Amino acid sequence: MASRSNSFCKFSESSYDYYTDNEQPGDQNPDRADPLTRNNSLNGLLGFTFGSKKMRKKKPFYQDRAALLLAFFVLVFLGMNWWMISRIQNSGRAATPRVEFKFLKDNASTLSVREELVKLGKLRKPQKTIYARLLAKAAHALAEGQRKAEPKDLWAEPYFVASTWKPCAEHRDWLPSEGRNGYIIVTANGGINQQRVAICNIVAVARLLDATLVLPKFLYSSVWKDVSQFGDIYQEEHFIDYLKPDIRIVRELPQELQSLDLETIGSLVTDADVVKEAKPSFYKKHILPILHKNRVVHFLGFGNRLASDPLPLQVQRLRCRCNFHALKFVPKIEETGALLVRRMRQNVTRLGPLDRHLVGPFSKSLMKGERNRGEKVARYLALHLRFEIDMVAHSLCEYGGGEEERNELEAYREIHFPALVELKKTKELPSPADLKAEGLCPLMPEETVLMLAALGFNRQTRIYLAGANIYGGNSRLASLTTLYPNLVTKENLLSSSEIEPFKNFSSQLAALDFIVCSAADVFAMTDSGSQFSSLVSGFRVYYGGGKMATIRPNKRRLAGIFVKNNTIDWRTFEQRVRKAVRQTKRVFSRPVGRSVYRYPRCKECMCNT
Repeated sequence: MASRSNSFCKFSESSYDYYTDNEQPGDQNPDRADPLTRNNSLNGLLGFTFGSKKMRKKKPFYQDRAALLLAFFVLVFLGMNWWMISRIQNSGRAATPRVEFKFLKDNASTLSVREELVKLGKLRKPQKTIYARLLAKAAHALAEGQRKAEPKDLWAEPYFVASTWKPCAEHRDWLPSEGRNGYIIVTANGGINQQRVAICNIVAVARLLDATLVLPKFLYSSVWKDVSQFGDIYQEEHFIDYLKPDIRIVRELPQELQSLDLETIGSLVTDADVVKEAKPSFYKKHILPILHKNRVVHFLGFGNRLASDPLPLQVQRLRCRCNFHALKFVPKIEETGALLVRRMRQNVTRLGPLDRHLVGPFSKSLMKGERNRGEKVARYLALHLRFEIDMVAHSLCEYGGGEEERNELEAYREIHFPALVELKKTKELPSPADLKAEGLCPLMPEETVLMLAALGFNRQTRIYLAGANIYGGNSRLASLTTLYPNLVTKENLLSSSEIEPFKNFSSQLAALDFIVCSAADVFAMTDSGSQFSSLVSGFRVYYGGGKMATIRPNKRRLAGIFVKNNTIDWRTFEQRVRKAVRQTKRVFSRPVGRSVYRYPRCKECMCNT
């Protein structure tokens, strides 16, 4: 009987360790514990223990309190996790969801922004959440990551060689052009970014042809619906005076030429008459004779009509000089731009590398007040989410909206891209899946937020969202605004009276975005082919001194990562995304044939010290 008892269990009063003959002390099996052990566990919760010669002393009260606090924080953590995941998964259930954006001003806390999901007042049906599994993992990682430090190089350029490139486009090695061959009128088309490129190109053409440039005009667009002209956006006097050593610029044609019918005399030149990426020889062969004959040429709808290469060094440098030095925003835009930057920095007094080049004398307002020695630097990320309906429709990609989305985008193409519709009928085009795999589709908001979370930006990151009219409205932004609640736009940051002067002027609003994105500590784009992103990233390279990090995702590589949504673990996802993005940050000189506005690291624009 004694041997049977010994084989059943072994019990030590001194240690309270319990295990069977077939188990080791490290094994835990609660189902096999004897009644005495279970009693001891229960009694321990009451603060004393039966079954020993001495009753144990009651535990100190602070130990129980610590346990309760620990349990409370665990519940809060789990609750936050559940809330973020449920917000993402339910983002498409409501036809007109209310998305909360946090103000960064002192006079308010939140703002509910309601946008139309579809033009003409039609509401979209709920759509299935894309990348639901990865978004849930991102929400968990962000909730858990509040206790972790961000990666060291997250807010900085990872390569020291970036700081060895310095601006030098202001250097001139020629005499001023007298503009003796006639006058050039230009009416630039497109939005503010296309117009900016057109201005710099026509300045170079005027120098090539030794012509006098009439102050540029902007063509009214039925898409942008903005009547702003050059003087509403840029400082005319600065533009004329700064380029005086290069070309002659006048405000209008001489009186004797103003009455000419330019179309009748053959002086009207449209984009159809100029080959794309035309070389200097084209202008000397076809445009210079018109100048000699009629003394005036009008480029109507002039855009990207001058090749990047080959161009004489000094003419190429003139393009850089125009873009980075001659084009200054008017004081109204500079002042409001400085206001936006200050609010994004939480009113922390500091001056960024680009501030004085972006907002001129109003950069002083960014240094108002006394900075405390222990004051924390307020950093922010600017995001250009290129996901408007025109971009989405033209891409021929699919974005998870099913048959309704396909019909809607096809109807939009028939109105705005009829040539593309005809091309689809006559030619077999790549499938949406193939386009996606090749990185030819714009990043969706869901993919963008996954990229930011994988890179290590914590949940409290302040994000400035540039642009407007995101396709799908607030429901499409739900994953982004849920995981990063400190996301704002210029409409959030400015009061109604502050933004009123810019309403109905899309180009002036875009100029404000340009300032805030260029001044940001980090600028993230979702489409590297966007004219806006190209100009902003080039401006940051030119004046940034190697300190202004830019995230330029390789969409082809990211597509191969996102496709593994159902199988990839978050740790591997993080590593692969960080590697893909880091590879795009490498420092190199401008490739031949590429834009100097986007890639200013070349001997024509910058000096490598």
